[in-house]
Formats: sequence, structure tokens, C-alpha cells
Amino acid sequence: MSTTTKNNLPLTSPDFLFPTDLQKTERKINRILLVGSCLTSLYLEAFKGYYPDINFDYIPYNFVSILPKAPPAPTDQYDLQYVQIPLRTVLSDRVVEGFQLNDPAVAESILNDAFNTLDVMLDAALLYNREHGLLTFVSNFMAPQMSTASSLLSQGTETDLTYMVRRLNMHLARKISSYKNAYVLDVDSVVSSLGKRYVLDDIIYFHTHGGLSFQDWDDFGAIERNEPIPALETIYPIHREEFVKTIFRQIVAAYRTVHQVDQVKAVIFDLDNTLWRGQIAEHYRPEAQPWPRTDGWPVGLWETVQTLRARGILVAICSKNDEAYVRERWDDIINPQFIKLEDFASVKINWVPKPENIAAICQEFNIKPKSVVFVDDNPVERASVNTAFPEIRTIGGNPYLTRRILLWSPETQVARLTQESAQRETMIRGQIAREETRASLNREEFLASLECTVSLTYITDTEQPELARALELTNKTNQFNTSGKRWTFEELTRFLTEGGEVIVATVQDKFTNYGLVSVLYLRNNEIVQFVMSCRVLGMEVEKSIVADVVSHVREKHGDVRITASIHDLPDNTPCRNIYKDCDFREDWVSENIHYYILDENKEVEFPSHIEVVEEV
Repeated sequence: MSTTTKNNLPLTSPDFLFPTDLQKTERKINRILLVGSCLTSLYLEAFKGYYPDINFDYIPYNFVSILPKAPPAPTDQYDLQYVQIPLRTVLSDRVVEGFQLNDPAVAESILNDAFNTLDVMLDAALLYNREHGLLTFVSNFMAPQMSTASSLLSQGTETDLTYMVRRLNMHLARKISSYKNAYVLDVDSVVSSLGKRYVLDDIIYFHTHGGLSFQDWDDFGAIERNEPIPALETIYPIHREEFVKTIFRQIVAAYRTVHQVDQVKAVIFDLDNTLWRGQIAEHYRPEAQPWPRTDGWPVGLWETVQTLRARGILVAICSKNDEAYVRERWDDIINPQFIKLEDFASVKINWVPKPENIAAICQEFNIKPKSVVFVDDNPVERASVNTAFPEIRTIGGNPYLTRRILLWSPETQVARLTQESAQRETMIRGQIAREETRASLNREEFLASLECTVSLTYITDTEQPELARALELTNKTNQFNTSGKRWTFEELTRFLTEGGEVIVATVQDKFTNYGLVSVLYLRNNEIVQFVMSCRVLGMEVEKSIVADVVSHVREKHGDVRITASIHDLPDNTPCRNIYKDCDFREDWVSENIHYYILDENKEVEFPSHIEVVEEV
């Protein structure tokens, strides 16, 4: 596959499917465990050649195998494992007898057996995930490139292998959702994009083999033939390197998404020549018919706005225009009406310089510019914004690239959509209303008027449902983060197994339910790390959390001293005084780490305007 970028340079399949335009930070992968059949052994051989700086280990997995009790290297040395379950074993060779599949009852029986086999094989293959929390990606199955049905009428029905494989992929996705730290990678879609004709061997081999086409051994003159068989590549070009490198890029992209590397929290859109063709003041005047077309890339971007919102990514508008005129003409221009102005959490339509508007949006959203993508067709405006905020990401020069970058980049994906992520837009709208109220009251009156409730949950094992959101919040929070540590699921599992506790807090006031906004890591009488979303900063929520944790420790361990620490990091100034504000004393400083102690017989006062509830 070949297309071009904005610089008219060739765009490879890995770059096309898994864009790197929003990537700012490298995240090194050191070791990968591969578990699977002969296709995985091909991956092993190719990956070692293409990526020599990464260690790859391989465990063959065919039929209903049992994995070794331990992988080749200690489990904690692996960044991830990649599992590929052989389709042939799951469906069995019964499907080769095509006449049997003419009977829908037989076909359904084979498929039900396949579901059961897949369940057993998946459970066995995810041994290290279940026991150690190892991050696991599971390849789905590649459906045959053409229907196998015995008639046109039965194509896509239960007697068609393509239908069976799609059903298996649906079953696999549902099954994987019950595991912790495991995700399906849609290899079938990747191969469809590359072109199955350039990959799959079902043009030569049987349908459920699921491998790459290759020149068979007897085609090299080992067996005499009346007519010599030409080289396979002259008939069927096989894009082996392209396929393997794209599969690897898919793994890397998913790894970045799970670890929230360079995660996008908000996308800010310009209007003219960005969300629609042309300029509203010139090209959409009532007397200037016909207006620019809306089909093509504009409607694609309108749908993109809604998709981003569904992922919990905030969307905003920053445009140099007359706001009243835009509001008056919006429904005329946005046709079909895929988006409304009300869909954007913040709207800045004025003649203020765009960097100023973007600064205001970031303040409203409580995010830093490095978490923002700015979409604008004007290179001068993009340069102006980049000068003001070097860490912001700007795109939009080529509208044919924008939608793909926003939808397919790993930085705009989420591993699991938590309730808090889904409700982020509602929270932000409530927060903006809260700030408007703050301006009309003094601090004491404002805090008393909030009717704030903090609900605390003490997590002691990985089965508790709040853990996924706790991990997400920890790994994306920079400002109120006392240590800056990013946790893997495996590390978190080990922390809990060794007696640690994770305390999460959800917050609600009369304006909105902010959801889970705080995570505190506690080991015995030591506060290891304290993370909190800045959208509740200033409400003294953090003080109520520390006060409850102190009471919890004293109830559990007696009247002991409690220790904590804060690392001096570039972004975490909002949390630097949390322990001093709670009457801890600073004991000593070493290598930019401040160590604090709350002495015996000393308590932390609960803020009177906050009601604290412990959830059981």
C-alpha cells in the first residue's frame, strides 16, 4: 500500500494505519513474549531481523497446549506478550468437508464446539496474564478473503466459513473483556487494509490454515513436471515485510495506548476551511449561491468530533469570526446536522489571538497544552500557537489527513472507557459553571455552597472495579502527582499482593459528579504516592482524603507516625504543599525528594464543608 503524506513522501502501511503524527515521546519496549502457532514463529524470525534492539522469546502453542509454569525470562522482564491462537485448531478440520456445512445444524454444532475450544485455549494461553497480570494482546482470526459458501444464496450465512470466523472474532472480543490487562488486536482489519491477496495463503492452502503464502518446496525442481511452475511472486506478489512490520506497529500502537503515552485529552478546532470549506463571511452569504459542498472531508470531520467525544476526549472551537453570525448560520452550513455548537465543551469565537483563547480553554479544562491537538488550516496560526506553546500538537493543513490522524493515532485511543472518561465532558461543563459561581462569592461562602461529598474506596485486590480508572488516572496525571511514578498493571498487582492499599476518591458537588478523581497508594504507615485530578483542586478535597487515610492507618496500626514524600518535578507544583497543609513536618530533603512525618498523637483536621463517606 502506498499513498503520500503532506510532504508528498511515500506513506507506508504502518504509518497509514497507525499514524505517528501525534507522537511526542518515545516509549522503549525491551522484551516481548510471543505465544502462538506457525504464524507466530514467522513473526519471531522477522521481528528479530527487523528490530534487533528488542528481545523476543517464543513459546509454540498449537492444539490445547499447556504453557510452561514460567516463561523463558522472568515475567516482570516482559513489557507484553502477544498471543496468536491457531484458527485450524479452533474450528477443526471438520470444516474441510464442505458438504457437511450445507446442513445449518452441523455448521452451528461446529461453531459451538469452536467457541468452547477457543475458551479453553485462551484460558491456557493467558496463564501469565492471570497469574502475573502481564499485559497481553491477542490476535483475532483472519477471515477467508472470499466466501466459502456452496451457493450465492448462502453467502454470509451460518454455512459460510467467513461468517464462522467473524462470529469467532466477536466471541473472542467478549471473552477477552473478562480478563484484566488483556486486549484483542484486530489483525483481520489490518490484513483487509493491506489486501488479503498479498498475505493470506488460502489461495493455495486450505481456508483455516491462516498463514502467509510461500513458494512450496517441490516447486524448485525437486519433482519433475511437464510444465515447470514459475516463481510464486510472478503470480501472487506476497507483501511479507509490509505485513509483518504493520503487525508490529499495531502492537506498539496498542502498547502506547494502554500506557497512555502522549495521550490527547482535548482537540480544538478552527472553523473556516477546517470544519467546513471556505469562509463563512465570504462563501456562505445568502446571495452567494451555490455554497461550497459539505460532502467529503467536512462531514467526515463532523463525525470525527462525535467519535472523539465518545472516547472521553474534549472538543472545543477556537475561531477568528463573529460569534453571533456563526451561531445564526450554523444550521445552514452544517448540513446534514451531524454536530451542534452545543457539542463543544468550550467555544471561543472572537478576534482575540488564538494562543490567548487556547490558554483560556486549557485553563477551563484543567489540562496542559501538551495534552491538546489544535486543528487549523492556516500555517501562520499553527505557527503562532506552536510558538506560544511548543508542546502543543498542531495539524490541519491537509484535510485528507486530519480525520485519519485524529481517529487512528494511538494517542487518541483509550484502552478501556471508564465511567469517568465517558462523563468527562459533563464534568467539565459543571466545572465551568462552578467557576462562574466562585466569582460571585468569597472563598468561605463558595466552599460552603458546594455541598461537596467525597466517597472513599479502599482497594486491596485487583478484582475491584475501580482499579482500571485508578491506573488510568495515575498514568496521565502530572500536576497533582507527588512522585510522578507510572504504574504497570503488573506492578500494581504486586503492590496489592504485598499488602499495599490503593485508596480512590470520587467527588460530587451540586454542580456535577466529578467521578473518580484521586488515587492514593498506601503501604502500612507510608503514603507512597498521591495523585489527584486538578479539576477539584481548591475545594480542599485533598485534605479530606489525607485526613481519612490518617484515621485509617491509626485504626489499623495504632498510634504510629505516618510518613510521606514529594518529588520536585517540573509539572507538580500544585501538590508541593499538600502535606504541610495537613500539619506534617518536613524531616529531610535528598536528591530533590522531600520527606514528611506526621508524628504520633497528631491528627489531620477534616474540612468542615466536605462530607466524607467510606464505601464498603
